[in-house]
Amino acid sequence: MDEQTPRLHVNGNLGQVDATVVPRYGGAPTFARLPRWDEVDRADVVVLGVPFDTGVSYRPGARFGPSHIRESSRLLRPYNPAQDVSPFAAQQVVDGGDIAANPFSIEEALASIQSSAARVLETGASLLTLGGDHTIALPLLRAMHAVHGPIAVVHFDAHLDTWDTYFGADYTHGTPFRRASEEGLLATDSCLHIGIRGPLYTTDDLDQDGDLGFQIVHSTEMDALGAPGVIERMRARVGDRPVYVSIDIDVLDPAFAPGTGTPEAGGFTSRELLAVLRGFAGVNLIGADIVEVAPAYDHAQITGIAAAHAAYELLSVLARARSAR
Repeated sequence: MDEQTPRLHVNGNLGQVDATVVPRYGGAPTFARLPRWDEVDRADVVVLGVPFDTGVSYRPGARFGPSHIRESSRLLRPYNPAQDVSPFAAQQVVDGGDIAANPFSIEEALASIQSSAARVLETGASLLTLGGDHTIALPLLRAMHAVHGPIAVVHFDAHLDTWDTYFGADYTHGTPFRRASEEGLLATDSCLHIGIRGPLYTTDDLDQDGDLGFQIVHSTEMDALGAPGVIERMRARVGDRPVYVSIDIDVLDPAFAPGTGTPEAGGFTSRELLAVLRGFAGVNLIGADIVEVAPAYDHAQITGIAAAHAAYELLSVLARARSAR
């Protein structure tokens, strides 16, 4: 360990820069000020950035999301009282840097993302990805499917993202889960959207979505169900399947996530999202992504902080699973 970078070291895991020695606003901006992958000899979880937004249909800027989420994660502390776990002491979490995805060729970018994710998974590590736009979910699911087989996707979003094409393009941030279903990547009896709201293109959108394997917990159901009810619906749907969580930050109301490309009124609060994510404890969680953070439309790091805390809760779920083994 570099003497100029004092870190917490617990249970054989190299953790965060010690905030009692180096102020949180200083030092390298890795996620939660965790070590880089090349600073350790093993990794249980790799946090990987994908600065890519060529698939967006409205506001661009999510290519700057990974760095913004990392900068917004500086205040994350070692112990998570909501889950009673220290996620960086129970497992070796590292920042794996960013994937270099071609911004001028979506197909080439998808191939690069898939191969990079596959290299992480080959080490036996879990993968938490910071986007980037939602197009990146498709190559990540391709890599996950190669290891785990059909996957139960739990998709947090204002939008279905199961549309067919935009302007004749098959690969955009509105199409990843249609392509994933068509390619046989999904456990089509176990997938779920959470937080869907807002206008649709036609009355057929919901029917087509169901045919692709998804059920829906609409945002309007949160008031009646509450977080416990949403968690119950989710757990009943996914069962013991391998579960991949994909979070479009616009699942949150624009009051809690203004920095995103396609905001919709009437979304979840940050508290509601974090509460539902804690409900994944005990689920067979194999990986996750957090996408569509566009810092040009953010202020005071509102969106970045929400995304960083969502990542923290998911890392805590993985830590609890590892501690229970």
